[in-house]
Amino acid sequence: MLDQIHWLAAVTVLGVLEQAYFFLQVIYARRLFGISPPKIAGPPEFERIFRAQVNSSEYFPIFLALLWQAGLFFHQGLAAALGLLYLCARYCYFMGYKASSSERLAPIYFSAGVLWILIAVSALGILHFFFSHYVGLNVLQLLTA
Repeated sequence: MLDQIHWLAAVTVLGVLEQAYFFLQVIYARRLFGISPPKIAGPPEFERIFRAQVNSSEYFPIFLALLWQAGLFFHQGLAAALGLLYLCARYCYFMGYKASSSERLAPIYFSAGVLWILIAVSALGILHFFFSHYVGLNVLQLLTA
């Protein structure tokens, strides 16, 4: 079983480390700009870092669910590769947003595209499982025929 999920687990750990890095960036920005919790308003430089972290945190559970569904029901390697693309795009999003609000756009669109691909792969894998398990129909063979 572990040989079927080790790449998913590795990407999950990388994602958690990335989230921790984003959290630390907010802590450093709070110290730099003198903004104590629970305040979230301050100079635009702080607010961009804070928003980038919050936005990334909001999407992280969606990413994890899709990563694991795609990996378990479709293909672990493809899901892990898409997961790495997503994490890279999220890092670029964070760094872009930190620099300027307009620099966040290309990475956010790219990461959203990766999520849509993970949704499609997950749905296809789950449909394949249900149809093959309960109906005896191989959806993947029908699509390749």
